[in-house]
Amino acid sequence: MDQTFETNYEAWMKRQIAASTGERRRRLREHGYLEKLFLLNVWWPAVGSFEHLHAEYEISDFKDGVRFLDFAYIRMPHKICMEADGFGPHARYADRHKFTDDLTRQNHLVIDDWRVLRFPADDIEQRPRKCQQIVLQLLGRLYGGGTSYAELPVMQREILRYAACSPDPVKPAEVVKLLGVGDKYARKLLRELASTGYLEPVNGSSRIRSYRLNFSKIRL
Repeated sequence: MDQTFETNYEAWMKRQIAASTGERRRRLREHGYLEKLFLLNVWWPAVGSFEHLHAEYEISDFKDGVRFLDFAYIRMPHKICMEADGFGPHARYADRHKFTDDLTRQNHLVIDDWRVLRFPADDIEQRPRKCQQIVLQLLGRLYGGGTSYAELPVMQREILRYAACSPDPVKPAEVVKLLGVGDKYARKLLRELASTGYLEPVNGSSRIRSYRLNFSKIRL
């Protein structure tokens, strides 16, 4: 277990438990294995902070009751719901009513201006980088990057924002089109971002063909 993660996680959970009551407090005290694994494998490597993040977030139900979101990232002007979906017996044998209710719940979240991301257990456990990329894509689109690279030149910042929103590694030709610069200069910018650790080469040796975000460096 990453000790830095564990220390921050415990402090974050204590703050939330102290500020909660009733059913939410009970849920926080019994925080599930999959939910914590999502934080360890996906959220912490991608974002590196629990700021603006809430576990077992309570919302009003469309039937005048309450529901709980696995995670809510509330950073104005946007609200993001993130769900860690296990494939246990309750999921395999869910009846039609449960299936319909789940979809209705998600639809009402969207109507109430929530962005909804759902991550299956298999991806959280076996393909965490895929999940990290999805988180970074959405945060990049909504917030345009963070203060961790605010000191970089504007063209390099634009490349990182583009990389955060792109589902595929970034190629020099894309930077040429994005910034309106020549191929040689585009490659120079990419090499500089790689040398400082913001990007990492995906393929190529003498002539690198594409780059992707270095999740341990980027903080949105």
